[in-house]
Amino acid sequence: MGLIQNILAVIVVLGLLITFHEFGHYWVARRCGVRVLRFSVGFGKPIWSRVDRHGTEFAVAAIPLGGYVKMLDEREAPVPEAQLHEAFNRKTVWQRIAIVAAGPLANFLLAIVAYWALFVAGMTTVAPVVGGVVPDSPAARSGLSSGQEIVAVQGDAVRSWEEINLRLVALIGLSGDLVVEARDGTSERTREHRLPVQSYLVRQDPPQPLATLGITPWQPPFPAVLGQVIEGEAAARAGLASGDEVLSVNGRAVDDWMAFVNTVRESPGEALALEVARGDTRFETTLVPGERELEGGASIGYVGAGVAPVEWPEEFRREIRYGPVAAIGQAVSRTGEMTVLTLDAIRKMLVGLISPTNLSGPITIAQMAGDTARSGLETFVSFLAYLSISLAVLNLLPIPVLDGGHLLYYFVEAVRGRPVSEQVQAIGLRIGLAMVATLMLMALYFDLMRLW
Repeated sequence: MGLIQNILAVIVVLGLLITFHEFGHYWVARRCGVRVLRFSVGFGKPIWSRVDRHGTEFAVAAIPLGGYVKMLDEREAPVPEAQLHEAFNRKTVWQRIAIVAAGPLANFLLAIVAYWALFVAGMTTVAPVVGGVVPDSPAARSGLSSGQEIVAVQGDAVRSWEEINLRLVALIGLSGDLVVEARDGTSERTREHRLPVQSYLVRQDPPQPLATLGITPWQPPFPAVLGQVIEGEAAARAGLASGDEVLSVNGRAVDDWMAFVNTVRESPGEALALEVARGDTRFETTLVPGERELEGGASIGYVGAGVAPVEWPEEFRREIRYGPVAAIGQAVSRTGEMTVLTLDAIRKMLVGLISPTNLSGPITIAQMAGDTARSGLETFVSFLAYLSISLAVLNLLPIPVLDGGHLLYYFVEAVRGRPVSEQVQAIGLRIGLAMVATLMLMALYFDLMRLW
């Protein structure tokens, strides 16, 4: 069931992103008087198509990993003289720039609309209250303590752990003091804490912004009650089901979920005698955790089950909501922040501050799409917005075969007054294809390594 949900979720996500992207090209091309021959979502043989009154074929193809808008163009096929004025290559350089840029801009617009909808509907989050501080960590040395609520990072106000993580990830490579403002309980008075860091998060895979500082978020007690149980894994084979509470393991009482997790992690391949409560009944079963190997050769146990969610106390809940007009500015601001963060991450990866193993390919995207879909509409829409921004940014990189490469050629043409030679474009095409293919293979390789 999980695999099917992942596949359906990624089809929905990619379908929306590709459709919006290609519609941007299509809409502006039509406004510039260009004849569009085909609007395709996906590559390969069409599984559905229809032709509109303008002669444009709209198609859904079998391979849902991209799409394209095919326009009338003398460089691709002979064009009847009566239709030359509708050819893409006959349009002014600024019209061609507008048509090419419209795809990524449509993805930015989709992100803005998604964030706007979230801000209008209201997003529920939890207050960023510190649960624990690791001794002798940067947080401990700064005087940060359990129970304090973080309200700002490097001078930027924050309202949730998500916003804190975004601010912290943007600081990868920092050496010096990381400034955090916090307050005690409901007090309005804040105190500044300076956390000493050196090459913060450099080449961590994956980055752990809070753990590196020695901060553990506060969370309510989680009893050892199972939420999701994955079919075919150890927990399901032992007869465990969603809602079961583990009372003891090998005769020792289980205090909370983390106690159960730690026991499982320490017992790969070992038979564990469990006492379990299911409603008003109790029963015993034997659980044999599977074995998962970590980097360095160490192994941990896993059973394929998650914890059941618990209700957070009302005083720790925060709702972020804006009116329809105010939400526009907030949505544009959030889109801008995520765009800058994405560009900065690319820069830091190129200079070696971020490990390339953080690259994600179709497998990881499918897993994340499925996980966010299961987490609720709010999380799924937020993931869709971020992925739309990432697609827009990547397409605007000045790499031939991408929109950014075409824009580079057209801007050079606008400055020089004549097009870039076909020989140069051909060389750039080969280089661009090699770069994109290498990037895709690397992302797929790291996906498979994460699975393994």
